Amino acid sequence: MYVCNCNGIREREVRDAIAAGASRPVEIFKACDARPQCARCVCDMREMLDQEQDALRYAAE
Repeated sequence: MYVCNCNGIREREVRDAIAAGASRPVEIFKACDARPQCARCVCDMREMLDQEQDALRYAAE
């Protein structure tokens, strides 16, 4: 599934960037060698970042 239609960034690429240490949407764009354009995807990226942080928090308990 595409997260960012403007840059053609897929969900898998976003998750890979997060796994590699991205903690903000701008870092995800950088990891994907892209720049934000319309920014509609930023909310989805933030949600994916939050999900990953929640997963790590629960794993630590």
